[in-house]
Amino acid sequence: MAAFVLVSGPFTGGWIWEATASRLREAGAEAYPVTLPGTGDRRTDPATATGTATGTVSGTATRTRTATATGTDDALGTGAGIDLETHIQDLVRLIDGLRAPQVVLVGHGYGLHPVLGAADRRPERVARIVSLDTPLPDDGEAAARSVPDPGVRERLTERAEGAGGLIAPPEPGTWSRWGSTEGVPAEELARLDRLATPQPAGTLTAPLRLTGAGAALPTTGVLCTGNGSSVDLVRMLVESGPPRFRAFADGRMRFIDLDTGHWPMLSAPGELAEVLRRAAAGEGHRMAVPERAGERPAHLLPFLLDVPEVPRERRGRVDLHLPAGRGVPPGDGPRPAVVFVHGGPVEADRRPTPRDTPFLLGYGRYAASLGVIGATLDHRLHDLADFPRAARDIADAVALVRADPRVDAERIALWFFSTGGLLAADWLAAPPPWLRCVAASYPALAPLPGWAGVESRFRPAEVVGTAAGPPIVLTRAGREHPAFAETVEAFLTAAARKGAEVEIVDVPDGRHSFELVDPTDASRAAVERAMRSVLARLRD
Repeated sequence: MAAFVLVSGPFTGGWIWEATASRLREAGAEAYPVTLPGTGDRRTDPATATGTATGTVSGTATRTRTATATGTDDALGTGAGIDLETHIQDLVRLIDGLRAPQVVLVGHGYGLHPVLGAADRRPERVARIVSLDTPLPDDGEAAARSVPDPGVRERLTERAEGAGGLIAPPEPGTWSRWGSTEGVPAEELARLDRLATPQPAGTLTAPLRLTGAGAALPTTGVLCTGNGSSVDLVRMLVESGPPRFRAFADGRMRFIDLDTGHWPMLSAPGELAEVLRRAAAGEGHRMAVPERAGERPAHLLPFLLDVPEVPRERRGRVDLHLPAGRGVPPGDGPRPAVVFVHGGPVEADRRPTPRDTPFLLGYGRYAASLGVIGATLDHRLHDLADFPRAARDIADAVALVRADPRVDAERIALWFFSTGGLLAADWLAAPPPWLRCVAASYPALAPLPGWAGVESRFRPAEVVGTAAGPPIVLTRAGREHPAFAETVEAFLTAAARKGAEVEIVDVPDGRHSFELVDPTDASRAAVERAMRSVLARLRD
C-alpha cells in the first residue's frame, strides 16, 4: 500500500486531514498529515496560537514528530524567516526520514507549492503527485498569483518577494472566498474557524523554483466539482488549444472527479481517501488533443452561414470587412461598426491566427453583408497573465476603427466570444457614449476555476450595471459547460439587480462554439437573431 504525505493549504495544518488519514490507515496505507513551520497547531502547542515557527508532522495515529525549520527566527509570531523554501526543506526532511521507499505527495491549495518543490529535490522518492483541487503552478510562480480571495491577492502583490509578516486567516463565515465550502458540516466550519492560524506571507510571495528534475513524475488532478472544476472542463480546455492546458494531455497526467466542494477532507473524508487510493494506483481519466490525422480542429471548421466574400483591408492587428462589392463609396456616409473579440488563451505561434479562421472571417463578412463594417483582430491573449495586454490591444483596435473615415465613430458595438468575455469588463465598468451595444456569445463572465490569477478587474459579473451602460445581447448555449454557465447566471443575476438591459438569445441544444460544432437550423437562427439585435441597436 502507498504512503501518503498530506500537505494542506494556508492557515491550516495536519489536523485538517485527520478523518481522511484515519481512513487511509484503516485500508492499510501509511498517512502523514503535515503541519508546516510557522502555521502551528493550536491543539498541541499553545504557543502556536500566537504564530510561532515550530510545526508538527503527524506520522501514524499514535506518533507525532516535531519538525523545526532550519534558520527560522519567529518567536514573536512575525512570520520573519519563513518562506516557501522553508516549507520545501521541511518537507524534504520528512521524506528523508520515512521508511517507505516511495511516497504519494498530496498538495491542497498552497500546499501544492512545497509539494512540487520537494518532489523536485527528491524525485526518486516520489511515486506520484496528487494536486487536490488546485491548478499546477509554473516554475517561478508565487502562490500569491492564484490566491482565490481577491483582496488578499492584491495585498500580497504589493509585498516584496519573500517578504515577512503574517496573513490573518479568513474571518468566520468567509472561508468560501478560498474555495467552495459545499458539503462541509457546520461543526467542521466552526472547527476550521477555531483552529486556523496566520500564514507567513513569505510562503505566498516567494516564487516556486524548479529544476525540472520532477517534471516526469506521474501526476493526478483531483477535481472538486462543487468548486467548479471537473474532468469535462479540463477536457474542454485541452481541446480549446491554449498551451497552458494542452500540457494536461501529457501521458503522465490523470484526472478524477470528486463530487464535493474545495474542502473534501472536511466534507467527504471517506470519499477523498478512496479517490487518493485510486490516484495512487494510477487510475483516472487521460486527456487527448483532438487534432488527429485527417481531422480538422474545431476552430478550423466552416462557419455555419453561407456568407459572401467581401472586401477586406488589413491594418496591423485589425482587419476591416467592408460592405460587399461597394467598399462604402464616397457619399454613402459613414457606417456603424462591430468589433469582434475572440477568446483564448491562443498560442502565439498558432496559424492561422484567429482573424484568419473561418469563424471570425464568417462573422466579419456576415456583418458587412448586412451593411455595417465588421472589424476582427488578433489580440495577444497567449497566457492567463496576458489579459491586461489583450485589453490594450482591443482598446487600440477600437481607436483604429473609430478613426477610419468610413466608420461612424459614434456607433460602435463590441462582440465578445467565450473567454474573451472577461475582456468586456472594462467597457461595462466605464462605457463610452459611442458604445451602442455589447454582445457576448457563450461567454465566461468571471474567471473559470483555476483562473484565480487573472487580474481582479476582468470580472464582468461584478461590474455590470455599475454605470449607465449600453444594452447587452447575450447568446447562451443550452449545453454549455457548467463552469461557463455559472458565470453567466451570476452575471444575469447582477444585471437584473442593477437594472442593466440584457437580451438573451438561447440555443437550447447548442454547445460551446455552437457555430462550428453544431451547425443546425436553430444555431443559424440564433446567430441571425443576435446579429439583427446588435445592428438594430447600432442604427437606433
